[in-house]
Amino acid sequence: MTDVAAAPRPAAKFTQGDIMRHVITMSLTSAIGLMAIFLVDLLSLLYVSWLGSTMKIAAVGFASIIWFMAMSVNIGLMIAVSAVVSKALGAGDRTSARRIAGSGIAWIGVISLITAAGLWLFRDDLLGALNAVGPAKALASRVLAVTLPANVMLGIGLGYSAVLRAAGDARRAMYVTLSGGIATAFIDPALIFGLHLDVMGAAYSTVISRVIFLVVGYLGAVRRHDLVAWPTWRDMKADGRPLAAIAGPAVLANLATPVGSAFLSRIIASYGNEAVAAGAVIDRVTPIAFGGLFALSGAVGPILGQNWGAGLYPRMRRTLRDSYVVAAAYVVVTWLVLMLARNGIVAMFRLDPTSAAIVRAYCFASGPGWIGLGAMFVANASFNNLGAPIRSTLFNWGRATLGTIPFALIGAHYLGALGAMFGVLVAAIVFGAFASLSAFGVLNRIAEAKATPRLFGRPA
Repeated sequence: MTDVAAAPRPAAKFTQGDIMRHVITMSLTSAIGLMAIFLVDLLSLLYVSWLGSTMKIAAVGFASIIWFMAMSVNIGLMIAVSAVVSKALGAGDRTSARRIAGSGIAWIGVISLITAAGLWLFRDDLLGALNAVGPAKALASRVLAVTLPANVMLGIGLGYSAVLRAAGDARRAMYVTLSGGIATAFIDPALIFGLHLDVMGAAYSTVISRVIFLVVGYLGAVRRHDLVAWPTWRDMKADGRPLAAIAGPAVLANLATPVGSAFLSRIIASYGNEAVAAGAVIDRVTPIAFGGLFALSGAVGPILGQNWGAGLYPRMRRTLRDSYVVAAAYVVVTWLVLMLARNGIVAMFRLDPTSAAIVRAYCFASGPGWIGLGAMFVANASFNNLGAPIRSTLFNWGRATLGTIPFALIGAHYLGALGAMFGVLVAAIVFGAFASLSAFGVLNRIAEAKATPRLFGRPA
């Protein structure tokens, strides 16, 4: 990294041109990158499933819930860096953007290390709380012991990706995660089957992919764009509080999802390893199928941030409206594909009859719930980038508690493990509708008041 400011650059990319094109372009490239992360986990589970043990699939499923907690913290921190850097670039303040990017990525490194250490120390207690028992629990603990330390490299790599996305370089942001996914496709089978490392081969492969994320992200954000200044303790202290104003609520909001998932998984685990294995497959397949929604929520933020920084309120409204159109269309098409592919998915993972029945039913009927989840993702992105991150926290925790516990228990009472899953999806429709109305309300108030974003931190 370097402290030398680069020459002035052209106007921020998203303040010009067709909004729908920006939304689609950013979403597609981000989707490819995000799906690479999910592909790492899917391929690992797929190869593990070929070992012919439901217990091993369940063990990876339990471990993935703990991974998801660490990932959620990283994503919340990434949101803060992307939001603030995009606003600074939109206002033409490249010097502040570089400084905040450096401080933000340094804080990501510190917090991701603390998160990984805490989860590592208490992994057995957490697995016990998920109803993991016996060999599945022991194996999951071994996998976590290897993979959790790599959370630091993943967090920093995602931080670099956030900087690239804030600058509008969707292609290089995509490369960060895509590179790790491609590497895993080759490394996983080599370690699992070639070196006969079994499930632990998948764990070692995950660590290697995280290293690749970090290196590719550094090359793009630092070496290519020079958008990350070397962090000093003085800058980190100055930028820490304003970054936390977004990161704190964003992290809390993101943690709601794994907490809700943990409760759901505890219910599912009571129906045996077959139900846990089905849940593990669903948790790997749906992010690949609906990864475009996660990408869309990441794409909305920089576009809103740059246009707010430039005071272009009509473009902000169009961004939010177009994002919902893209989300709805994407879910309908993906749901159809998932229904048609349900038998192929079951065959690919070589599931037992009980697990297979759960997966088939989920693929056939989950579409409406994902429309609600897509609406939630877009709304959360708008809250985090329009100065209302606490709303994201409230809606996410509302869905993780009121939208999970009673709905999952009622569904499980009537339809077992599958009913618990469907109950949570029904709640997503309700919360997604209310979150969307709230998002447009926040944007309209900003536009009516012609409010401008505060560029955080002290002058360089």
